[in-house]
Amino acid sequence: MRANKFRAAATLLGVTPLLVLAACGGGSGGGNQSNTLASSQVLHFPVLQDPSTWDPGVSQLEVESEIIQNVFDNLWRFDDKLNLVPDIAAGVPTIANGGISADGQTYTVHLKHNVKFSNGDALTSKDVLYSWNRGVILRGAYASNMSAIAGYSDVRKAAAAFCSKNASVATCRSSAEQHLAALDPAFMMKGLTAPDPYTVVINTPGGCGWCLTAWSLQSTTGAILDENVIKNDPVNWWSKPGEQVGTGAYMLTSYTPKQSTVFKQVPNWWGTPRPTLTEIDIDIKDPSTQTTNDAAWEQGSYDLIGYGGDSQQPQADILRYEQSGQFKSQVSLIPKGRTTWLSFNVGYPSTGGPFVGESAAAKGLRMAFALAVDKNALAATVCHNLSCTAATGGLITTGLIGHLGAGSDPLAKFDPTQAKSLLHQYDPDGTKTANLKYSYNAGGLNDPVATFLQGQWQTNLGVNVALDPHPDASAFLQDRLAGKFVMARDGWQFDYNHPQDWFDNLWGTSACGANTSGFADNGSCGDGATDSNPTYDNTLAKADTLPIDQALPLYNQLSQLLISDVAYIPLYYSVGEFMIHSWVKGAGSNAQADFYWNEISILQH
Repeated sequence: MRANKFRAAATLLGVTPLLVLAACGGGSGGGNQSNTLASSQVLHFPVLQDPSTWDPGVSQLEVESEIIQNVFDNLWRFDDKLNLVPDIAAGVPTIANGGISADGQTYTVHLKHNVKFSNGDALTSKDVLYSWNRGVILRGAYASNMSAIAGYSDVRKAAAAFCSKNASVATCRSSAEQHLAALDPAFMMKGLTAPDPYTVVINTPGGCGWCLTAWSLQSTTGAILDENVIKNDPVNWWSKPGEQVGTGAYMLTSYTPKQSTVFKQVPNWWGTPRPTLTEIDIDIKDPSTQTTNDAAWEQGSYDLIGYGGDSQQPQADILRYEQSGQFKSQVSLIPKGRTTWLSFNVGYPSTGGPFVGESAAAKGLRMAFALAVDKNALAATVCHNLSCTAATGGLITTGLIGHLGAGSDPLAKFDPTQAKSLLHQYDPDGTKTANLKYSYNAGGLNDPVATFLQGQWQTNLGVNVALDPHPDASAFLQDRLAGKFVMARDGWQFDYNHPQDWFDNLWGTSACGANTSGFADNGSCGDGATDSNPTYDNTLAKADTLPIDQALPLYNQLSQLLISDVAYIPLYYSVGEFMIHSWVKGAGSNAQADFYWNEISILQH
């Protein structure tokens, strides 16, 4: 299973778009600003992390995707309201327009004829085949977005010979280019073909109700690349001005690692809307400089704060701005597609703990710990009801397909009386719940949330849970993915707006190796889990093949299985915090991503 990067995508197929809460003046040209363009159309903002890569074939971090979505295009993209719209393709395929076959298995995609890369190369169907096959060969975090295409498994197995987990990057990338240049059929998915220069045909045996949304996920394996450029430097092409070539509105012109990067408008760009900004100047800063960056924004040195995946700001600054007549209108609080919860060890007997299994005692104790936490108080105490809201509508966040509705999740209720009754019923002498630890990666909201949970369990259950902070977030994640914790912080930031993105990646046998709780994992992949639940696996397999209107009731059944099993404690939904000066017109964000740069302009100020 992939490691998640995103934010995550689309209110698609008739689902009501997520409300974007942009304050007046926050990116709308509000306040006393005129609508006259400034003479300088240069946007300046900081990011808090150097990219590990800008190669869509292997990229997986938000700081990467939020930037390079402006350089690379997909066949389709999500607009600001998270609707799916054409990008490089001439239209979005449906059964009604003939783009999807009646059985849902074959997609016929017609490309626009005027698309060019920033170096002038014309884009054709061969570029789509090259880019998508390359993404599978490199076996990156989002290669699985192509998993429904016929031949995916064969290509992935063939690529394992030189792109295994421990293989050298140079060997992997160079070998990929060699096999693709030779049109080696062993490294080309048989379900991906190009009958002519402007047509691509995609075959998904059994159907795939989630594929369009996954293939449209920007800055990942669905992005279209130029083989003519990459073959000259398969490893470092993405970091070099003149070689980071895409079909987007902007191109890289300068990059100094850990210092700065500059992107400029592509002359005579083929797409729309035509960009107004001529240049994007980005300072790469250390996370410790957040407050200093905010001060620079206050002085006008930065046009905005929050782009590039850095939408969690120091609480003290946001509280101060909210109380400020000068800056309050320039703060935008935007719900993001990210949920944080607590996972119990349900399915890993070797890890142990009182919550393992499906016995009445295990479920009863899980419910006791869930009901003992006041989720609304958590959001008010830890987040000041600014950076998060209580997660009361299931694990899929508000506004996304599969959200159950505010107040609908019984695990989000606060009932200390019932919690204590369940504890006394299933652990009358306190021995089962003695010596418990709550494990989490330290930093950000995780520290105050942990302290809050500890206090709730002590006050409402009389149980002392030790805190187990992990300063190394990567090591914590690896241990959590291996099911090593009895109670642990968990979370997901959605990639694309489809329930499959949650249920396939987080629970059930299909998520083995990434199923942190072991819920509904029969252990067939050798991860040591024993929580067999064929109802979950079979329901998920059926739902994934169906169009969303037919699949949604099945995904809702999966939500109810998680709830009835008490597999988690819902904690909070994240809210992004953006500071956008009133002279920045068109800037903003939605649940998944920042608005594109070609929508933004700078007004006179």
